Amino acid sequence: MAGLTVEDLVTGIRAAAARRGLRSGVDDARVRKWQRGVRPNDEHQIYISEALGWPADIVRADDWPNWIPLSANGVVPFGPHSFLHALREALRTAMERRTFLTISGAALSALAADWADGPAAALDQARTGTPADPDLITWLETSARQLALIPTDERQYIPDLLDAHLATVTNLITEGRYTPADGLRLHSLAASLSQTIAWHRFDLGRQTEASQYWIAGLHSARAAGDHDMGAGLLSDLAYQAAWRQDHATAASILNHALTRAQNPAALSLLHLRLARTLAARNEQRAAIRALAAAEKHLGDAGADRPSWCTWMSEADLAVDSGQTLLDLGDTGRAHQLITEGERLLPAARDKTRGVFLAYRAASYLDQKEPEPAAATATQSLLLARRIGAPRCVRLIEDLIPRFQPYDRAPGVPELLQLSSA
Repeated sequence: MAGLTVEDLVTGIRAAAARRGLRSGVDDARVRKWQRGVRPNDEHQIYISEALGWPADIVRADDWPNWIPLSANGVVPFGPHSFLHALREALRTAMERRTFLTISGAALSALAADWADGPAAALDQARTGTPADPDLITWLETSARQLALIPTDERQYIPDLLDAHLATVTNLITEGRYTPADGLRLHSLAASLSQTIAWHRFDLGRQTEASQYWIAGLHSARAAGDHDMGAGLLSDLAYQAAWRQDHATAASILNHALTRAQNPAALSLLHLRLARTLAARNEQRAAIRALAAAEKHLGDAGADRPSWCTWMSEADLAVDSGQTLLDLGDTGRAHQLITEGERLLPAARDKTRGVFLAYRAASYLDQKEPEPAAATATQSLLLARRIGAPRCVRLIEDLIPRFQPYDRAPGVPELLQLSSA
């Protein structure tokens, strides 16, 4: 059970009971009955969770054995039908809010390496169950695209809709009967929905859920044989690692992703994110090479792009190049690029604008210009609060201590008061 021998589990259960001053009569025969479908009582399910190394609040006694985690480290390994296990783990993690689960950088790097080295999973046709209606699949595809385009300030209303769409797609894959072509559409849709949901969770600071949805999307993209989509999902996991300041993991994941990506726009984004994380590690030459590659690939990119990077533009290249140079100490050129990128950004991308403004405020601070830094940070914070973008708010909050030495500069007292409100 979950990687433990029967003997290990018995020992763990007895120890859990002993910690409460109780004695459990469980033995090997009882455990084997549970494995054959007999449901343990509520008390023993709590002991089982502790024996497996999980807290008691994970237990849903009426849903035995479905509450048991599918993997010890939070990462479902690739294998036959692993896409179903990964999707179920993501949906279950979100439902239970298992925020105590942490996924190590080593586990994510290993998953990326397996993805890079292994073939695409064979896409099997479901042979039993109710036929999946192609019109329903079309409706789900159209609805998912529309939900992905909802403005940031309205996204508070749609998480349940996105989750329901993904649950429906998962059920169709699990229980339906469909042609290979429709199976490909379902797996691609599962990957796209997982990615959209992951970014919503990430923006809300629900990091564990975001990781699980990106991992689920990676499994689905692999099942569909979509290398560019898989590379994009890996790059999102790398972005999250970099956000956590785990740049070694971010660089490892991105280097694996680059081995199989093909579309120029995808390659540009991957190189750009790699440049950012290399600069954070002070690898100057490698970061500059990655920036040059990002610029070249974006120049080669046409209108035919994967859906997850259709937004990639000169504005993104300019700002992230500027942030890379900022980390490398070239503050003058960095500020020029960040300002230029913010100016080029379309009005529809307010959340990204808030992030870019935060970067520009940081570049002003690096140039020891507190007044424009305060004005830009204030603009970013007000925008982020208006549209409901917690990740952008966090960027400004992280900058606030840097304003403390300038507490008499114009605009700084007002910013400090606004940030504490």
